[in-house]
Amino acid sequence: MTIWTPRYDNLSRPLHTSLVSAFKEAIADGRLPVGTQLLPHRTLAHELEISVHTVGKAYDELKRLGLIDGHVGRGTYVLAPTLPSHQPYLMERGTNGTIDLSISRPLIDHIHVDRMDAVLNNLSIGLDHDTYLACRPNVGLRSHREAGVDWLSRCQLDISPESVIITNGVTHGMAVALSAVTRPGDIVVTESIVHHLIISQCSYLGLRLQGLEFDDQGLSPEAFEVACKNQNVKVYFSVPTVANPMATMMSEERRRQLIDIARRYDVFIIEDDAWGPLIEDRPLPIAALAPERTIYLTSFTKCTLAGLRTGYIVAPDSLIPAITGRLIAFSWMGTPLVAEIASRWIKDGTADELVHWQQQALAERYTIIKEEMAGLSWRGHPHSLHFWLELPDGWNTTTYVNHANSLGIAIAPTQPFLTPTMQKADAVRIAVAGTQDTKRFRRGLSAIRNLLRRAPEPFMHSL
Repeated sequence: MTIWTPRYDNLSRPLHTSLVSAFKEAIADGRLPVGTQLLPHRTLAHELEISVHTVGKAYDELKRLGLIDGHVGRGTYVLAPTLPSHQPYLMERGTNGTIDLSISRPLIDHIHVDRMDAVLNNLSIGLDHDTYLACRPNVGLRSHREAGVDWLSRCQLDISPESVIITNGVTHGMAVALSAVTRPGDIVVTESIVHHLIISQCSYLGLRLQGLEFDDQGLSPEAFEVACKNQNVKVYFSVPTVANPMATMMSEERRRQLIDIARRYDVFIIEDDAWGPLIEDRPLPIAALAPERTIYLTSFTKCTLAGLRTGYIVAPDSLIPAITGRLIAFSWMGTPLVAEIASRWIKDGTADELVHWQQQALAERYTIIKEEMAGLSWRGHPHSLHFWLELPDGWNTTTYVNHANSLGIAIAPTQPFLTPTMQKADAVRIAVAGTQDTKRFRRGLSAIRNLLRRAPEPFMHSL
């Protein structure tokens, strides 16, 4: 079978943009079906008599749009629109002046460098040799789990060290938790717009993910009950405390309603609380209200420092053996040296200091958001790492993201956050801390606001 390739005669300048358009059209009309392996960069460049660099730029943009994905040694393939490799952020740190508002991450300043330099310089002092010599216990060293108990109390959980398992962050914990309580083919339910990585992980694990109706507090109890009544739902995945794409907060009453349904139908709950104590004045975690069936996940990556990739699973005693088994299979154990840094920061107050700093910095950004987004339909939180902007009539997500990209601004489209049952949502997720420079942040917000004051440019629809 001959694979479709673009013709040079049909390309215009700039060549890489025209090449992207040609591939997008071929994917949309079926000339390049899902799963098709594209020609290698050099082969296509040779056929078209253009530079390998031009082909590389086109492929990179197609990857950013979620239309293709490449793996070293395996080639580059056309993706289905809902496949998990469609990530909502720039995959590499930009060097071309792009204002990156696509990835939800914490703000940083010299305080973070100073604190990390200090802990690394003193790491050998009083260090238990088991931190780098031992490969057990798989659930984490006792001292790290005890420090975890202290930290988790800030997350409103009252637990013992035996209930704590050390992970390499929430994403790691999510995979461990899902695989511990499900088997391929099991049903997982969640809101129709949800954290993109649960979509990826369910796909990889062979789980049937169903997005259900939701409102400004999260999952609809009525929709949840109908789903549980009509089929064997195994897990409800919840991001109830602002970290979800739409930055919504679920009330305690709603949490209790959903817990009652989960208890009646014997459904496990996985609670993603990646931001931990960053969000103040919040309801009790689901894990505090239903500890017997909730697996709770949190980490330090979002609330202190992006490179501090360590966190905790809190689970019922009955699930600890299953979770430990999956932990061993996936990674043997969480990285002790990183957990040691987090533990020291908990004990000496650095973790609290960095959370407080982050709250203040985000609150300042929130003031800017309110000023720049005045009159638009958006939702956020003073301590959120992103906000959700609904687009007015005449705009769709793809067109708006392309327009913003043409201005040198990267924002996250909705597609990666949509479960298979959610066809579209004309909105974008905008990161609060994607760019660390406050003036660039305001300039980026001002530009994307001004975009909405006019109709889309017709030529952008073909990009």
